[in-house]
Amino acid sequence: MNTNPVSNAEFVFPASFAQQRLWFLHALAPGNPFYNISAAIRLHGHLNITALEQTFNEIVRRHEVLRTRFEMSEGQLHQVVVESVSVPLAIVDLRTLPASDREAAARQQAIALSQRPFDLSADLLLRLTIFQLDALEYILLLNLHHIIADGWSIGVLVRELGTLYTAFSSNKSSPLADLPIQYADFAHWQQEWLQGEVLESQLSYWRSQLADLAVLNLPTDRARSPIQSYKGATHNFQLSKNLTQFLEAFSQQAGVTLFMTLLAAFQTLLHRYTGQEDIAVGSPIANRNRPEIEPLIGFFVNSLVLRTDLSGNPTFWELLGRVREVTLGAYAHQDLPFEKLVEELRPERDLSRHPLFSVAIALQNTPITALELPGLALSQFEFDRGTSRLDLEFHLWQTPAGLQGQIIYSTDLFDRSTIVRMLGHFQTLLAGIVADPHRRLADLPILTVVERQQLLVEWNLTQQDYPLQCIHQLFEAQADKTPNAIAVVYKDEQLTYQELNYRSNQLASYLQTLGVAPEVKVGICVERSFLMMVGILGILKAGGAYVPLDPAYPSERLKFMLEDAQITILLTQQSLAPSSEDWGDRQSLAPSSEDWGDRQSLAPSSEDWGDRQSLAPF
Repeated sequence: MNTNPVSNAEFVFPASFAQQRLWFLHALAPGNPFYNISAAIRLHGHLNITALEQTFNEIVRRHEVLRTRFEMSEGQLHQVVVESVSVPLAIVDLRTLPASDREAAARQQAIALSQRPFDLSADLLLRLTIFQLDALEYILLLNLHHIIADGWSIGVLVRELGTLYTAFSSNKSSPLADLPIQYADFAHWQQEWLQGEVLESQLSYWRSQLADLAVLNLPTDRARSPIQSYKGATHNFQLSKNLTQFLEAFSQQAGVTLFMTLLAAFQTLLHRYTGQEDIAVGSPIANRNRPEIEPLIGFFVNSLVLRTDLSGNPTFWELLGRVREVTLGAYAHQDLPFEKLVEELRPERDLSRHPLFSVAIALQNTPITALELPGLALSQFEFDRGTSRLDLEFHLWQTPAGLQGQIIYSTDLFDRSTIVRMLGHFQTLLAGIVADPHRRLADLPILTVVERQQLLVEWNLTQQDYPLQCIHQLFEAQADKTPNAIAVVYKDEQLTYQELNYRSNQLASYLQTLGVAPEVKVGICVERSFLMMVGILGILKAGGAYVPLDPAYPSERLKFMLEDAQITILLTQQSLAPSSEDWGDRQSLAPSSEDWGDRQSLAPSSEDWGDRQSLAPF
């Protein structure tokens, strides 16, 4: 491939489509570390620092992409490869701290370094740090920007690290042959190949597959912010070996891959959470379908949008057939970079979420060989980078002990307790699937044993030992206890417990003179106000039963209710007092004074209310 020398030390190549998108995201949110890749390894034993530095410098020499920066020229993004560079190995000596504080300090500094942003146009996009905890214990921290590496690349780096460190620590030369091609060659080939009929064939499939794609409305603990902060957290989990074996056997029996089974289960869980039947999730794919690019470090990974129709409440077995068809179709059209897909479909720009999908699932199958270094015992050093690119990511990988997993989630949207509960639902669902894959999606279990006990038993243990008192008696007890506390508020009016008790007692006494006693029903038809509370308590204190009537009802309905309930006494307001011809022949108690407070208003004169048949003393 022709190169364009900028100087004796730099060469310019076209950027890949994936690199173009990360450059755009970097420009959109400068200083954000959400596309940093970090990994840490604990080293115990005698570490040869010189051999380690020599190893990484040789890896950087072998892989041009590790000595690449980026620049815009005439509206196009280019890779600028530096001919040679020396990689600094920063050493942080923590031995001055108390022994009990060293690991925590290393973890804290590792998090800070993993969140340190890169300048894509100027920085070396690989950073190396060694934390020394004591004479024989170290932690090696690698930080790279995603624009130059992916998950598969870490496997390549680990293999070369083991081979080269072993050679250099024995004062031998590198046993690795030079690479025949570089990442820049892939980027150039991609630009040349993906056009014309090839591009249109890929685009045609995805246009059809993703037409009218709905947004996934996953329930969250907090409202979504207008702009993503990319703050996140990580939660690790382990599926039992027994469940893993059942899932593998079931997948083989169904004629699908383990990933297809996990994807179908994940989409079922999202369906149960949202009620939506059109579920699209993202899934990364290594995109290394040519043997010559397998040994390269670089950003090859592609994102596929896997959209499944879950309508009709199918059985899981039926859903698995749909998922298999969708997944195979996506694999057959995986060469279209996600960046070109977004450019073509042009979804409505929304800075609060990732385009086309907001959740993802992956079953890692990258060939990462266990790292072995002479004279050193190695183990993984875990730390949480504190970032999340999506709302939710499920990452799983197979181990001899069973499927291990990691959930990366947005802390702007979810609490850890919610993620733990979601994981419990996912594991319960998987167990239910292998137990009976012919059950319909709505019937598959998701509640854990603890949740079922809580929902069906504990929350239904509602029996209580209540005092054998009526409501008005309980009210009177409260009035004695807190007489000056406010009992009722309506607009600008309020009554204390003492005032409410006094007025309801007055009304009760008057009602008893009218014959109100147990089994006697009294109608109450008043507008919403504190008078309603006076009336209800007064009726109960008199020993009667109240029958509420809404004054907004048509008079015909009110008349029917009064007759049907055989109401002979009605409490109402002056403005609502019915005539005998409207509501029949019954005592209508409606005072001219609407405070119902003084005794005189409860016993009107015939001059005020006419004959005794139409009393209005309320």
